[in-house]
Amino acid sequence: MPAFVGLQPDREKRRRRNRTMILTLDQLCRRGLLRGKRVFIRSDLNVPQDDSGAITEDTRIRASLPAIRMALDAGAAVMVTSHLGRPTEGETRPGESLAPVAQRLSELLGIMVPLVRDWVGGVTVAPGQVVLLENCRLNRGERTDSEELSRRLAGLCDVYVNDAFGTAHRAEATTHGMARFVPLACAGPLLASEVEALGRALEQPKRPLVAIVAGSKVSTKLTILNNLARKVDRLIVGGGIANTFLMAEGFAIGKSLVEPDLAPECRNVLKTLADKGATLPLPIDVVTATEISAHARPVLRRADDVRPDEMILDVGPATCQVLTHVINEAGTIIWNGPLGVFEFEAFAQGTHDLALAVASATARGAFSIAGGGDTLAAIAKYRIADRISCISTGGGAFLEFLEGKTLPAVAILQERALSAI
Repeated sequence: MPAFVGLQPDREKRRRRNRTMILTLDQLCRRGLLRGKRVFIRSDLNVPQDDSGAITEDTRIRASLPAIRMALDAGAAVMVTSHLGRPTEGETRPGESLAPVAQRLSELLGIMVPLVRDWVGGVTVAPGQVVLLENCRLNRGERTDSEELSRRLAGLCDVYVNDAFGTAHRAEATTHGMARFVPLACAGPLLASEVEALGRALEQPKRPLVAIVAGSKVSTKLTILNNLARKVDRLIVGGGIANTFLMAEGFAIGKSLVEPDLAPECRNVLKTLADKGATLPLPIDVVTATEISAHARPVLRRADDVRPDEMILDVGPATCQVLTHVINEAGTIIWNGPLGVFEFEAFAQGTHDLALAVASATARGAFSIAGGGDTLAAIAKYRIADRISCISTGGGAFLEFLEGKTLPAVAILQERALSAI
C-alpha cells in the first residue's frame, strides 16, 4: 500500500524482526503517516458507575488518553469505541451507554467529544477532531466476531488501533475481526507496553525468574501453574492453592479451603519443577482461625500442626522471611494473587510483606509485572504502584497469557505487521 511505504524496514532490520513483532501507533506517528487519515481506536473504557450513572473510578479512561492524544497530534480524524458492561446486542438499557464516558473524555482532553450512536453505517469526523462511538457490544455480531460486521467497521477507517489489552483474549469484531480487513492495523501504547512487558517477563527474563501464583482454587489456575513450572526458577503459591499443595505433600490442613482431587496435579507441578532444578517453597508456618471474619482470632501454627477445626488464612513470619529472600534474589517477578485473606488485617501480613518485597526487588533492578483484580487491590492498599515495573490492566488477558494461550487481538496484529514488511 503506497501510503505506508515508510514502514518498509531496511534489509538488516528485516533480519532482526521475528514473529512476535507488532506495529505501534507511535511508529506510525513518528513517520508522519496519520495526517488526514481516519483512525479507529479500540479502547477499554469499561469503567464502574453508581446507580445514577456517574463514573466512580476513571483509571481506564485516563489510561486511554495517550493513544487518543497521539493520534490527534498527528493530524488524524479520530474515532474511539469501547465496550461497557455486557449488554444484549441490539438493545440499549440504562447504564450501558458510553454517554458518561464521552463527558469525562471531553473534560480530560479539553475538547468536545460527541457521542455517536448508530455508527456502523458511517461516521463524520474531521482531522483534529475525536468522536466516541457508542458501546460496541450493542452492535449485532460484535461478540461473535462476525465477518460481515468486521468488514463494515473496517470500511470506516484507514488505520485501526487496538489499545485495549483487557479484551485482547477475546476475538470480537472490534478487537480482532476488523483488524483483518483495514488498510493498516497497529497497537496503541497501552497494549504495546503490556505485550512487551509480558514477553520480556516470560520469553526473555532476567534470571532468576520468580512467579507468584495465588488464589482460592488450583482448578482455576492449573494451566498457569503447569505452564510456569516449565519456565520459572522459583514458583511461589499462596491462598487455597498453597493448601492443596500442602495436602499433596501430606500435611493436615484442617478445614482449610482445598481441592483434594487436584493433589496429584500439584505433585506433577512439583515434579516438573524438580526435574529442571527449580523449587516451590511451601509454607513452614501459617496463620489459622476457626472462622473467616474481621473478628476471627488468629493463631500462629507450624504448617504441620494445623488443628482439625482450623483454616489456614495466611502464611506466618518464618515463611515470609523465606519468600522475601526468594524475591530479593529475583531478576524477574510475575505476581498474580495475594498470599492470604488480606481484606482482614489479622490475615494480611503475608501479602503485605510480599508486596513490599516485590517493590524492594524492583527498586534494586528486578523487572516486575503484576496483574489480576486481587493483586491490584493489594498494590493499591500498600501503595506500591509506583514501585512495580508494569501493572497489567487486563485480568483475563493477563491470565491467558500466563497460561501460554494465544491472544487473538495480539495475534492478528502480529499477522498484519508481517504482511506490512
